[in-house]
Amino acid sequence: MSIVKIQEETAGIISSLLLEIEAIKLNHVDPFTWSSGWKSPIYCDNRLALSYPKIRTFIKKSLEKAIKANFRQVEYIAGVATAGVAQGALVAEVLELPYIYVRPKPKDHGMGNLIEGKIEKGKKVVLIEDLISTGGSSLKAAQALKEAGFIVLGMVAIFTYGFDVAEKNFAEAQIPLVCLSDFDHMLREAVEKKYLDENQLMYVKSWRVDPGNWK
Repeated sequence: MSIVKIQEETAGIISSLLLEIEAIKLNHVDPFTWSSGWKSPIYCDNRLALSYPKIRTFIKKSLEKAIKANFRQVEYIAGVATAGVAQGALVAEVLELPYIYVRPKPKDHGMGNLIEGKIEKGKKVVLIEDLISTGGSSLKAAQALKEAGFIVLGMVAIFTYGFDVAEKNFAEAQIPLVCLSDFDHMLREAVEKKYLDENQLMYVKSWRVDPGNWK
């Protein structure tokens, strides 16, 4: 299995749906500012899909199919906090598997948990993520599960920006990543649905070449 794989049968549909409900927003005139400080013509918040039952169900079933096709030995589902928590719970329910989720950092009170739910060493787990940018926070969650004794089979995400650094990070961590859609499929849908014209497309495309220095 390649480290990063796109589910071609869902890629166009997922991107179209996310654009339709403005879970993916494009703004080539007044770019967004990410928490990292990067300027970007795209902002993605897939949590919005949870408010649309039909879209929520389609994403849930698509995540389920991706797991069954790529990680048949799965015994546990883990959500990556915060955006992957709800999606992970939905997938665990439909697969009838135990569910846990991984916090960004341990709680500062109570038991001080980093992983919420029953930990069973030796169990094979698949992580569910909302969005992949560089992959840093997602892989941190995967490492926490490994340290807790789980066998991490891989990760399934709704959308990835497709940065080279993300592919490198997942390859170095030896964590296979399967995504329902990505930046390239989103751009094709955006042009077809007239969210972008050809000139705007080239401008948005230029961002991914060097997002940290893009203006």
